[in-house]
Amino acid sequence: MSIHLSDECLPNRRRFLKFSVALAASAPTWGSLGAAAPAQTQSQESSPWIIGPKLGFTPEIGTLTSMMAFTRMQVLSAVKGLSVADLDFLLDRKANTVGALLNHLAATEALYQANSFDGYAWEKMPDAVKQKWDVPMNLGEPARKAIKGNSLDYYLDLLTKGREKTLAEFKKRDDKWLMTVDPEFGGNNFGKWFHVAEHESNHNGQIKFLRNRIPGGKPASE
Repeated sequence: MSIHLSDECLPNRRRFLKFSVALAASAPTWGSLGAAAPAQTQSQESSPWIIGPKLGFTPEIGTLTSMMAFTRMQVLSAVKGLSVADLDFLLDRKANTVGALLNHLAATEALYQANSFDGYAWEKMPDAVKQKWDVPMNLGEPARKAIKGNSLDYYLDLLTKGREKTLAEFKKRDDKWLMTVDPEFGGNNFGKWFHVAEHESNHNGQIKFLRNRIPGGKPASE
């Protein structure tokens, strides 16, 4: 039985081969294992298909940022070209719109920033954070009523600004911080931010499902 992978599951073959050659050329020899991670080439830095340390970050944080960049790439691909009407499409009275899900992703990142960077406990978030993010974070009927009429650029701006802040804060920290356990959370900072990446992957599936149900719309892979 042959298995067919859609285009969105594969990088461009020519680019992939070029990145593979660059990766092989910069790979460490056996004698250098355990030493500091080698400097990344420009092609490695620009490809979301290269998971690993990134310039400007400590090794583990850089690897985490590459995972987050990959899942973000998938989301951006899934929503490309959507109109306001598409973003506001409601499949049924219990569903979320694509626009609300994008706002929800931005809210999730903002709350994890407040917790892991600013030290706020989950139940003691500042009023300003609650006022801006509670509705998109919790979704449901309040979000169905409030989150509508916004362009794709509006949501992409929220996501971009949130990610820029996250990366700026990551650059101030090291792998020891990443591995620090938060007893309230029951995990470490790596776990928190890996969840942010995994969370985007989860909602990316919902977004693709909803896009395929928009009347007259094209699936994300077309």
